[in-house]
Amino acid sequence: MQTIVALYISYQNSLLILQKKINISYLKTNIEYLKGVGPARAKLLNTELGISTFFDLLNHFPFRYVDKTKVYTINQVSVNEQNIQILGELGPLNIQGVGRRKRMHSYLKDATGKVELIWFQGVSFLQKTLVPGNSYLLYGKPSLFKGKINFSHPQLTLATAAQLNKNSGFEPVYNTTEKLKLRGLDSRGIYQLILNLLPKLNINVLKESLPEYLLKDQKLIGRISAYQKIHQPKTTEAINNSRNRLKFDELFFIQLRLLLLKSGRKVAIKGFIFEKLGDYFNSFFKNVLPFDLTGAQKRVLKEIRKDTLIGIQMNRLLQGDVGSGKTIVAVMTMLMAIDNGYQACLMAPTEILAQQHYKGIQNDLKKIGLNVAILTGSIKGKARKQILQYLQDGLIHILIGTHALIEDPVVYKNLGLVVIDEQHRFGVAQRAKLWRKNTSPPHILVMTATPIPRTLALTVYGDLDVSVIDELPPGRKPVITSHRNDRKRLAVFGFIQSEITKGRQVYIVYPLINESETLELKDLMDGYESVQRAFPKQQISIVHGQMKPADKAFEMERFVKHETQIMVATTVIEVGVNIPNASIMIIENAERFGLSQLHQLRGRVGRGADQSYCILMTGNKISNDGLKRLKTMVDTNDGFKIAEVDLEIRGPGNLEGTQQSGLPELKLVNLIRDTQLLQAVRNIVEEILEDDPRLQKQENLTLKQFYERQKNKTWLTWSNIS
Repeated sequence: MQTIVALYISYQNSLLILQKKINISYLKTNIEYLKGVGPARAKLLNTELGISTFFDLLNHFPFRYVDKTKVYTINQVSVNEQNIQILGELGPLNIQGVGRRKRMHSYLKDATGKVELIWFQGVSFLQKTLVPGNSYLLYGKPSLFKGKINFSHPQLTLATAAQLNKNSGFEPVYNTTEKLKLRGLDSRGIYQLILNLLPKLNINVLKESLPEYLLKDQKLIGRISAYQKIHQPKTTEAINNSRNRLKFDELFFIQLRLLLLKSGRKVAIKGFIFEKLGDYFNSFFKNVLPFDLTGAQKRVLKEIRKDTLIGIQMNRLLQGDVGSGKTIVAVMTMLMAIDNGYQACLMAPTEILAQQHYKGIQNDLKKIGLNVAILTGSIKGKARKQILQYLQDGLIHILIGTHALIEDPVVYKNLGLVVIDEQHRFGVAQRAKLWRKNTSPPHILVMTATPIPRTLALTVYGDLDVSVIDELPPGRKPVITSHRNDRKRLAVFGFIQSEITKGRQVYIVYPLINESETLELKDLMDGYESVQRAFPKQQISIVHGQMKPADKAFEMERFVKHETQIMVATTVIEVGVNIPNASIMIIENAERFGLSQLHQLRGRVGRGADQSYCILMTGNKISNDGLKRLKTMVDTNDGFKIAEVDLEIRGPGNLEGTQQSGLPELKLVNLIRDTQLLQAVRNIVEEILEDDPRLQKQENLTLKQFYERQKNKTWLTWSNIS
């Protein structure tokens, strides 16, 4: 008997363990096995919407709701209403026409009146399913036809008591595709699948992610309730509560991951200590620096100095508008490294920019006895071999270059600092290689002249320390920007001539190198000929991405030396080109460029003491988004304001650099509208980690367990690669 009892208890325990495993893995089940799906629909759901598991479907949230809380009487109906519901009796079905001209007329009546109904599609099916004389709940948009209220293609649902109760809330509307609709998975079809899933949710299937005290403090509903109510809300309050809870979760675990990585890195990854500011730094500051640093530059240098004194690897993002003086800050940071016996390198995205950095930095630092070298793909043979040997021997203090800096043969004697300019231009794998160029990771300073909206900075770069240079050097005049169309071209050419007569130089930028058969855009080669005809007495440079590096360098050098007055180019000159005498930037087909690119191009002028101008040339047909971009450029020179508008127009996933930087997929959060929530959540996470850095307290056990389950499913961050 005891043996039987023991076997029974063992059997029950096994069942409990199995049940627990089943519950845990339930939401990971392939969508194919949900009632109403099957292999064909599963394949389509995966390819069309990225839904491959039950949990994916659960996270396919409605993008709007249809209010079905009110049923109108017919005498309340107005053509000004949007979609509404009416309860009434269906009249006779009247079929007219044949084939494609076939249509069906009827009416719906109640005690207060009658409305006309008409269908042009699906007539045969509707004729079989609709029963005249029965009561139906109509849903549709009223219109006026020959003086009578009319509904075209209304939804009719048999008005049983159960159906009326079901329709007493808000019907969710889901994103779908034409291919899914052909398989019966329109919004209502997807909703039906979700209704098959919702009853299965319980605490074992969908565990709570937040601790009780946090739910109470932030007035958040439970996780299961949030999922149920976002898909089956009865009130607007239910919609708001569910969305707020799920948005909070999205942002909370992004910030928790970023801040834990940041604190973990500071504990685990030791950094070189730049103990002193020595002769090189002080000599440069006193004898070479040709101008006074701005207050913002001084503030950033103090932040960097603090980072390099505490024995923790620096991981700092330096944001600054075009012309704000980021490069000088980078140079002075490299001098800190050199004063303490380390080498530094600066990686730029293009050979033109690398060459420009090299010329400027080498010219300044040779005055204090430092060796600066450049390494790019075009440097080969003996010259390359000598650079590599000198670098390994420690004879080169600073190496500047393109992605050539990360190649395996490049060995440093003692690399202490890596500066990455325009960091979004480099892939994650490329940036990671620089980290491994010393036995301990060097300090990292990444720079961008593409201002990042605060919401993106917190979401993508939230594990980095961020510095901002938010003032321009004294004496710089804001660039005057204007928008002109082709009818004003002769006037624009006249203005260009007047500036050239004053000794100024001009950029003219085209979106294409050669003529396109599909795009009606100005192209560089045709433009070059037009400019030659318009300015026969001027010397003209031409630069584009298909030219050999030596040819590009030659043309750039001619422009730098003022041997040419006009440079016709593509966006190859977008980043970093610094010619103070150039005072006009003409951008052809400006409506086809993104705001970030327009702002970068404009930043090529206004770098001297003279007034500079940016003229945005367009055709006559411009989209609303195009007009908004042009107006923004004309109205402001503030890169951060421009970045906010860019985020609003394009969305976070399409902004330059955000995808490869690791922007997490956000299902509900809108980084434009939810800025306040993001900042509030960031503050909450900081408070929790300040009190319990490793989430070891009993009250945070739920949090820690959920985070441990989720952390391997998230995105790359700068902590992983810099």
